[in-house]
Amino acid sequence: MLDIKLIRKDPEAAKTALARRGDTSAIDKLLLLDAERRNIITQLEQNRMVKNAYSKKIAEQIREGLLKEAQLPEKEAIQAISQKIEAQEKEVEELNAQLDSLVLTIPNMPHNTVQSGGSSKTNKIVKEYLAIKQFSFNPLPHWEIGEYLKILDFPTATLLSGSNFPLYKGQGAKLERALYSFMLDLHVKEHGYQEISPPYMVKRECMLGTGQLPKMEGDMYLCEEDDLFLVPTAEVPLVNMHRGQTLDERVLPLNYVAYTPCFRREAGSYGKDTRGLIRIHQFDKVEMVKFTRPESSYEALEQMLGQSEEVLKRLGLPYRVLELCAEEISFASSKTYDIEVWAPGIKQWMEVASISNCEDFQARRANIRCKKAAGKGTFFPHTLNGSAVALARTYLAILETYQNADGTVTLPDVLVPYMGGVKVLQ
Repeated sequence: MLDIKLIRKDPEAAKTALARRGDTSAIDKLLLLDAERRNIITQLEQNRMVKNAYSKKIAEQIREGLLKEAQLPEKEAIQAISQKIEAQEKEVEELNAQLDSLVLTIPNMPHNTVQSGGSSKTNKIVKEYLAIKQFSFNPLPHWEIGEYLKILDFPTATLLSGSNFPLYKGQGAKLERALYSFMLDLHVKEHGYQEISPPYMVKRECMLGTGQLPKMEGDMYLCEEDDLFLVPTAEVPLVNMHRGQTLDERVLPLNYVAYTPCFRREAGSYGKDTRGLIRIHQFDKVEMVKFTRPESSYEALEQMLGQSEEVLKRLGLPYRVLELCAEEISFASSKTYDIEVWAPGIKQWMEVASISNCEDFQARRANIRCKKAAGKGTFFPHTLNGSAVALARTYLAILETYQNADGTVTLPDVLVPYMGGVKVLQ
């Protein structure tokens, strides 16, 4: 959530920043509503002062015997101003509700280093790792590899849940477990994160706090009877662990990591990349979340990017890092890096991680504050989130990158201990 005081102070700067994301109309509407609300509040406070002064004067006259309460000619005047105050209080309440709803629809402002633009072609490639592997045979797509090895079973998944759901079998299921176990161990043991195992369902307030709602409700799975959402990413429960709290500044930075399945409808994506593991409604992901001081959040962003990269380096997968343009970053983000791996069987770059700095946007929405260690007052911490990494596409990249001409798959060395010593899927 943006700071309305900053918007009020410099509306043109806010509109210029949001214009890079494509729309500033909400800022104009916000300022009009805010001006109307402040004008009514001014009138309301004046009417309250008049009523208080009037009531005090009459009380003194009654006390001195100059008036009898039942004979007050001013009684109708007091009733009239009381009715006016009541109407204005209701009007302020309605305007507050409109402002609260409107501000929740306004995205974060992009950082000044983020390029303008509204196309994936505008995204800047800032780093590449490993050359794309060359094969002496025509590499197969992962669904054919999975079917041959009997480790992926999409027909049974469709029987159980409909299209675009995965089912892993045997060594394929073990490979999925090996991947997230390896990632969690790396981030906990070497990168200093605290492991969390959160609930997989969260309240509406949590989804509002991190910015999935109201904009992306159509992409979410809702259990209507309980008004609980299946998590689209572990970012939601990890950030909301401190919703409504005031933390001691000295606990910063807070570093959390969690494995969860993630659930997304992918509304509007039907017909796009529907085969295999490319675009599915349920996928596993390891997610990092940081709470930092504002002055160190962009240093933390670069650190998180490196930690996500380390996963892919150890898996030996060719990847590239993109710095997203203003219209490509997520609703809550101020700056985002995407990491894409190369999948040789389908001959595509596949996004497996997004690493974002949300600055104080989520902390404001979730009312998370920090008490200053020196002096009085509080501030909103910056929140960052990063995939480390999403498993389905990483899984498919491993199958396609490490496939052999005979249909077997040689596993990356780092996964062999997690596979019980198995080095080749066959």
